[in-house]
Amino acid sequence: MTAEIRVDGDRLWKSLMDMAAIGATAKGGSCRVALTDEDREGRDLFVQWSKDAGCDVSIDDMGNIFCTRPGKNPDAAPIVSGSHLDTQPHGGKFDGVYGVLATLEVIRTLNDHNVETDAPVEVVVWTNEEGARFAPAMVSSGVFAGLFEKDYAWSRTDAEGLTIKDELERIGYMGDEKCGDRKFGALFEAHIEQGPILEAQNNVIGVVTGGQGQRWYDVVVKGQDSHAGSTPMPGRRDALVAASRVITELQALANRFAPHGVCTVGNMNVHPNSRNTIPGTVDFSVDIRNPDDQTLSEMNDEFRNLCERVAEREGVEFEIDEIWHNPAVVFDDACVSAVRDAAQSIGYDNQDIVSGAGHDACQVCRIVPTGMIFVPCADGLSHNEEESAEPQDLEAGCNVLLHAMMKMAG
Repeated sequence: MTAEIRVDGDRLWKSLMDMAAIGATAKGGSCRVALTDEDREGRDLFVQWSKDAGCDVSIDDMGNIFCTRPGKNPDAAPIVSGSHLDTQPHGGKFDGVYGVLATLEVIRTLNDHNVETDAPVEVVVWTNEEGARFAPAMVSSGVFAGLFEKDYAWSRTDAEGLTIKDELERIGYMGDEKCGDRKFGALFEAHIEQGPILEAQNNVIGVVTGGQGQRWYDVVVKGQDSHAGSTPMPGRRDALVAASRVITELQALANRFAPHGVCTVGNMNVHPNSRNTIPGTVDFSVDIRNPDDQTLSEMNDEFRNLCERVAEREGVEFEIDEIWHNPAVVFDDACVSAVRDAAQSIGYDNQDIVSGAGHDACQVCRIVPTGMIFVPCADGLSHNEEESAEPQDLEAGCNVLLHAMMKMAG
């Protein structure tokens, strides 16, 4: 009987659109940056929906939300799925929020069909997955997994100097439960792919086998401010020229490690940022990724050697602070098989895939058996207001999630 159960795709789509209206942007996206008033409003709506579905709600001291549908065995560790509700400043309607609301739809569907599971089934919302306001990303799931100390996470500041702890308290989501004390039986996360592979292969389900390793750096280049008109070109110590040389060479570095190596500079500040003054200081971010840890280490070495060469050539100094290193991960065989079996039993075209993006699941998998489900997004576009996914694909991923969770929950 349970093999025939399917989710309500129209209800899932309506939930996604209702959530997208909070912080809606001009081009059809959403802006609910972590721990802002918009994030609080989205959290409040999700909590109310979860209570309406009969869930018990708990919040830990990193603001992570856990909404639990009881099982027949109250002592069994829950089978958990979810993602995040925070977005990029110009974010889309599906990144993160799909994984949260797909799990809520799983619970609603179990309720519709009066299905009792042995283990509880639980939705989780992780705080600050995006890292757009507070770096590093995925810091709250990282605390849960023991990768970050809580005091370190609480102390992370935004551009105005406000801390995560400040803002958790301000929006009313500083919970009483200690982050990391909760036990999971298994964890799933459904997500749009954020890449073009599934769409290119005409497959609707990505069976995610693991995730890329990542290294994040904050780089400061120190040269010398001087007059733009009276300082000859020879002997200038132009921090922006030096930074530009590194950024250009990072493109070539990534191409040497094709097809999986990627390098990105997403943020830059120039000082003193004056039209007629040679830049004396530049700070910028660097993001390097590869699914193989040894190769990622080689990319790290090449990046640092590049900075040394440019520093000598341009007469500047480089300060490199590696603020985050997330090694490549391999997901649990049983969870991966549960996803694959669910996709095949329902009849969805599927393929194995490695996640190019970081996800909370890639943190928590270090302590909990974990699997992920990808569905296509148009042109692989994400972190963009025009991010798009088809309702039938989102429904398909949710059906796979439903059956994978039912299998694991008994």
